[in-house]
Amino acid sequence: MKHANYASTNKLINRLGFGAWQLGNTDFWGHMSMEDGVELVNYAIQKGIHFFDTAPGYAAGMSERIIGMATANQRDKVVINTKLGHTADGETDFSVFSLKEQIYDSMERLQTDYIDSVILHNPSMDILEGKTLHFQELKKLKEEGMIRAYGVSIDTYEELKAVIDNLQIDVVEILFNIFFQEPARLFKKAKDKGISLIAKVPLDSGWLTGKYDEFSEFEGIRSRWDDETISRRASLVREVKNITGANDLTKYAIAFVLSFPEITAVIPGIKTKEQLDDHLVNSTFVLDNTIKKELVDLYKRRIQKDPLYW
Repeated sequence: MKHANYASTNKLINRLGFGAWQLGNTDFWGHMSMEDGVELVNYAIQKGIHFFDTAPGYAAGMSERIIGMATANQRDKVVINTKLGHTADGETDFSVFSLKEQIYDSMERLQTDYIDSVILHNPSMDILEGKTLHFQELKKLKEEGMIRAYGVSIDTYEELKAVIDNLQIDVVEILFNIFFQEPARLFKKAKDKGISLIAKVPLDSGWLTGKYDEFSEFEGIRSRWDDETISRRASLVREVKNITGANDLTKYAIAFVLSFPEITAVIPGIKTKEQLDDHLVNSTFVLDNTIKKELVDLYKRRIQKDPLYW
C-alpha cells in the first residue's frame, strides 16, 4: 500500500483507511459485539492499517470505545480522526464553547490523551465561510496539544469551495466516488492550501461494489432510497460494469478515488476481516487511464446536471 503524509501531524498513513461507522452499530449495520469490534481493529493494525475514522455519534460512542480499547496499548501505531457537533447521546451541538468538552469526552472513550485530528461533522455554511469562532478555538486547542489537526467533514463542491475560500484548516473529509465527482475540480486548490483530503463513502453505500440492482431490498440506513433512486442507481451500476468489464466493482471504485493524487486516504466502511482482506488485496490495483476517463465521462453525461443524492 502507498503512504501519504497526514495533515499537520507529521505522520505517514496508508492511503487505505478504516471507516468505523460500522463498529458496534447494531441500528444501521447489523450486530457487532464490543469484543468482535476490538478484534477487527487489532486485525486491521496487524495488517498495516494506520488511519481510523470515527465519531461520537457512531453507535452512541461505541465505535470510539472499540477503537480506544484496541489501540490503548499501541497508540503510537495509529492515527485517529473523530468528529464534533453530534454527540454520543444523539444531540446536535455545534456550540464553540462545547468543543473542548466534546474533545475531552472523545478522548475518554478513545483512551488517549490527544487526538490526531478532529473535524466538524457537516457544519452549517456560516461556519464553513469563517463567520464563527470555531476554528480560532480549535487552533487554540491544537496549540495546547489536545489535538494535532482539525478540519471539517462535508459533502458538496459548494461546501468545499467555501472552505478553500475562507478557512485555514488541516483536513477535509469529502464525499467522493464515481457517482459524486464534482468536488474533484477543487482538489488541486485544496492541496495547494495544505489540506489533507479524506474520501468518504467511496462505494456509494454499497452500490459501487456491484452487488445491488433494481430488485435489491434494503434495510437500516440503506432504506433511505426510494424506487426511482434505486432504479437510477441500478442503471448507472450497469454502465460501470460495462465500462470495467467486471461484476465486482469494489477494486475499481477504490482505485478510481485513489487515482486522484490529491486524495490522502480513502475510508471504506469495514465490518469484517474478509472485507478488510479484500480491500488490502485490491489496494494495489491501479486503474487504467482509459477506464478512468470513461468513468469521468459517465459522470458528466449521466449525473453532473442531475446529481444523485447520498
